[in-house]
Parts: sequence; structure tokens; C-alpha cells
Amino acid sequence: MRKLQSQGVHHITIVGADRRTAIDFWEGVLGMPFVFEQPNLDNESESHLYFDPGDGRLITVFTNEERVPDPTRTSTEIGCVHHLAFAVSQATFRQVVERLDERGIRHSGPKDRGFMDSIYFEDPLGLLIELASYRFEPPHGLTHAEVLLESHKLRVERGDRNIDQEHLADALEALVRRSRESLSDDRSPKDPYTR
Repeated sequence: MRKLQSQGVHHITIVGADRRTAIDFWEGVLGMPFVFEQPNLDNESESHLYFDPGDGRLITVFTNEERVPDPTRTSTEIGCVHHLAFAVSQATFRQVVERLDERGIRHSGPKDRGFMDSIYFEDPLGLLIELASYRFEPPHGLTHAEVLLESHKLRVERGDRNIDQEHLADALEALVRRSRESLSDDRSPKDPYTR
């Protein structure tokens, strides 16, 4: 038996209401360029809208002009999607509350997740959306996932409840030490101020 190895998210498709609601939310609120549209090839009564969330992947929305937005919270039963999270910069994250408030969009307020900042709100169809901003940048050539894996190992080793700033800083140091060569024989911490 062998795995079917994934290599990233290709796209996520949402069942939307009408075309205007989809465009106004995904592009007009979240700034995702509307990149193309075609019929839903499996259901001719629907259109298939494609949006770029910023990383070259796609968020797509099936729309039908006979459907109207229903803001009732989408199901969170087993097997359902709880929320979708999108990356934003720290500069944007610091503006999220103000920009949601100016639109009258109810939100959770900023949440401290230790390794990232988050805020939650619902789209016009009741789908929970998270805007998340990492508090670190991975070393060149490494990924956020690799830093989080290393941070997790440190957190578990230390018996801590969740990943926090110290785990991140120590993970970054360890990953750089393992991935970058040095001419020094001893790469341990030093104090050049006490000689």
C-alpha cells in the first residue's frame, strides 16, 4: 500500500450565492483578485468564479443568480469545514479591526495564538473566516511548517501547553544551525562583552 503524496493546496471551492456577493466579498473585502470565470462544468446552472488569495493558489466559488445570501452560520458538525484561514502581513493585521469596524462586520477581536495573531469573522454566507499573521519568518529556504514542527518538538520536550515566542526563537536558532555551515568549530552561545 502506498500514499497519494500531496504537494500543497491546489484550490478550495465554496458554494456561494449570487455572483455579485462573491465578488464583493472575496475581492472587495479580502482583496483577492478575481482572475477568471467559466461555467461550472458539472452543473450548467452555476458559474465558477476564481480568486487569487495571494499565493498563486485559488479560492473558487460556485454561484447561481437565483440564490440569495443567507448569513446563518454554516454547519460545524463532524465532517464540515470549521473555518478558512488566510495569511495577512503584520502591517495589515494591525489594521484589521479598524477596517472590519468601518464596514460594520462583527469580529472576534485579535486573538493571541502564541506563534501567530488571529481574528475571526463570518462571510456574508455564514462561513467563518480567519485572518492570521505569523509572528516569525522562517530562515531562507525553510518553511513555516518546518519552524512549527521544530517549535512543537521543543514545546513537548519542555512540557509547555502551546507554542510561544521562546519556542519559535529557539527553533529558528536550531534550524539555522542545522541548515547553514560555519567555519567555527564551536557554535555555542558566547558573551564577547565579558572578556
